[in-house]
Amino acid sequence: MHLLMRLRKTYGMLFFILLITGCSPAEMFTEEKHQHQHQYGSGFRNSPPVPKATSKGVMFVLRRIWGSAFHPEIPANHILSEKDAVASLNALKGKDTLTWLGHSTFILRVDGKTILTDPFLTERASPLSFVGGVTRYSPPGIQIENLPPVDIIIISHNHYDHLDVHTIDKFPNKKTIHVGVPLGLKDIFLESGYENIHELNWGESVTIDNIKIEALPAAHDSGRWLHDKDQTLWCTWGITSTNGKYFFGGDTGYSPVFKKIGQIYKSFDLAILPIGAYEPRELMWMSHVNPEEAIEIGLDVNAKILVAGHWGTIELSDEPLWEPPIRFMKAAVSAGIDREKTWVMKIGESRVLP
Repeated sequence: MHLLMRLRKTYGMLFFILLITGCSPAEMFTEEKHQHQHQYGSGFRNSPPVPKATSKGVMFVLRRIWGSAFHPEIPANHILSEKDAVASLNALKGKDTLTWLGHSTFILRVDGKTILTDPFLTERASPLSFVGGVTRYSPPGIQIENLPPVDIIIISHNHYDHLDVHTIDKFPNKKTIHVGVPLGLKDIFLESGYENIHELNWGESVTIDNIKIEALPAAHDSGRWLHDKDQTLWCTWGITSTNGKYFFGGDTGYSPVFKKIGQIYKSFDLAILPIGAYEPRELMWMSHVNPEEAIEIGLDVNAKILVAGHWGTIELSDEPLWEPPIRFMKAAVSAGIDREKTWVMKIGESRVLP
């Protein structure tokens, strides 16, 4: 009976898995060439264009449903207890720090400001809080009610595992939080009660007190329903404080745009890079980098420290769940990057920024 209930509960995930992995049913069996176009009405496009490839279709989706129905055993060193996570974060108050809360959700504290990336801190990546979507197998490092007051939220794109309305609805200080979003996502935050929303195109920036945030290119897509495919923009982010420069990679495939970002910014003190959701490559290569490509992005943007993100929380693809960080570290060594400069953090862990 328990098994039947779990399978019934996850039946609704079919639709939502297609969305958050960047695929609609029509695209799973067709190829579509994108042309760069940053205007409303006909959809946003990658630049340079990224083709759409044929996926493995229904079996890929069924594997995601199966994975959410039966969660894996979590290695002992993967997650800190919330008590330890909160204590560590509080002990480092006043210092510039990075904390991983799981998947692509990080707390970056710089210059006295608390910046939250791609907030997803609830049980499932879904428009519904109680059914559908992909369920997390690793709990958030810190629950919403125990987080420090957030000053700035930045969003890479609108897939449910990067923009969770059930998370953003729960923050108490919505009227004082500044939100940075790519084009088309302002209304989601307005509807949730936020007032200081900065909707930016690639290359546009805003300065909030002493923190500058700039929307930068990515190779990805967007969509929360079947009818809104690529109707909002996606991006990576450059964050500049008085003490350093930081790159947030969000979710992206590999692209030559990252070399251009490196040329413009010269260097970043730290880059948060997506390392998971990369198999099968014929489906994922155009919107999700593998660990080796994540290292390439870090090198392209001239980052001094490379941080693994977008893994270890929900099952979105076919690679073994604990493979991404192993390949990430191996690729870093092959590229001549010191191990101390390659961070694979525990969920809930905080580290002091150099």
